[in-house]
Amino acid sequence: MAKRLPVVRGLRRRWLLNSVGPVLLIILLITILAGVAVNTTYYGTARSSLEAKAKASADYFNTYTMNSYSEYYRTASLYVASFDESDVIELQFLNVSGQIETSTRGLTAGTSPGTPEIALALESGAVETFNGADPATGERIMSVSSPLVFNGVPVGLMRYVTSTRQIDRQAVLVSLTIAAAVLGVALLVVVSNLIFINNVVEPVAEVTEAAKRISGGSYGIQIPNRYSDEIGELVENINDMSLKISQSEKMQTEFISSVSHELRTPLTAINGWGETLLADESSDSTQLRRGVGIILKESRRLTNMVEELLEFSKMQDGRFTLRVESVDLQAEFEDAIYTYRELFRQEGIQLEYEDGGELFEQSISGDPERLKQVFCNVLDNAAKHGGAGKRITASMAREGDEYVLRIRDYGPGIPEAELPYVKQKFYKGSSRARGSGIGLAVCDEIVQRHGGTFEIGNAEGGGAVVTIRLPIEEN
Repeated sequence: MAKRLPVVRGLRRRWLLNSVGPVLLIILLITILAGVAVNTTYYGTARSSLEAKAKASADYFNTYTMNSYSEYYRTASLYVASFDESDVIELQFLNVSGQIETSTRGLTAGTSPGTPEIALALESGAVETFNGADPATGERIMSVSSPLVFNGVPVGLMRYVTSTRQIDRQAVLVSLTIAAAVLGVALLVVVSNLIFINNVVEPVAEVTEAAKRISGGSYGIQIPNRYSDEIGELVENINDMSLKISQSEKMQTEFISSVSHELRTPLTAINGWGETLLADESSDSTQLRRGVGIILKESRRLTNMVEELLEFSKMQDGRFTLRVESVDLQAEFEDAIYTYRELFRQEGIQLEYEDGGELFEQSISGDPERLKQVFCNVLDNAAKHGGAGKRITASMAREGDEYVLRIRDYGPGIPEAELPYVKQKFYKGSSRARGSGIGLAVCDEIVQRHGGTFEIGNAEGGGAVVTIRLPIEEN
């Protein structure tokens, strides 16, 4: 478990950096942009409102109230006295020197505000705005200055001044609200992703631990599958792999044990009869013939087993090849039948062949030696496992574009539970017959390489039947 945790942390860290990190960065950028937008909106709205008020008031003052320069001060004083927004905005009238002549706050009269928009407005003759710290008090203000003109000559300025404290407070409040909402979203993203990654990491860690146990030799272990997504599919595949490895390991162990036994039995017989014949000083021809016959029979068994092992070795390392030529399939099949018929008769087994009276002239492409190996192996297998029925039938027929060969015995058949595995390497099932358990696997490989199929099943009425289908060569 201690070795697994760094892997889990590493996966979680990579997920947070690669997936959650960019999302949080985007959220941060959105927050900053939103804060800037809020400030810009609030100050922009206040500025536009103040500029519009100043321009409208100055235009009205210039057009309707300023009849003469001598009346300027009196009219300005009356305008200041009637100003109804003095609680939030200070209205000032300045002379061309930038000094306050009258104001809604009388205490500022005679002073000079010193903000740069005053000189700019006198110079340009247009409305100018200042936003920043008041030079006199240090308070943050927004001021708008609009020129007052009489007979085309500037005689002063109308200036609106307001504190931006309320604007700052509103902007900060909205920005904090946005930041809190964004922080909530960020926390939701992080928590949801942590929950998700934990739901991924834990099964992965469990599968990793199981894979380590399997690689360490604990074949056949099963992981509880509590998932219905891709993780569940992975767990199912790991379980299937573990089971198949366990089965393969078991079959291989049984194969080694079986082959060891199968090799020891004929060797024991050969050694025993060889010693017996050497020690027998009599000239009993019957005893001699019997001993030599047994030695030949057991030697043949050893030869067949060694050939099967060699074929299996070639299949495993890719050296299993075919020497393809045009093959008279009927001749090769009948040759194998006639070869085994006498051998079976000596064991009390009757081998019957049915060709339907046809002559199958159309050849196939294949390796005659390999095909004959298949026929001989299947016939030998039928006698070995179904010889109790004392009868074996073989037939050949044409069905469409295929030749179909069937070999059937009348023995006990194959248990239904074992049918899916009989062609697997090393599998012997419940059979106690001698053999390595790879003969049928070799036969299946040969037939498949000829483009055909090799099927094993139980026949109606008892016994097992092998069906070989091979494609006919097109002329």
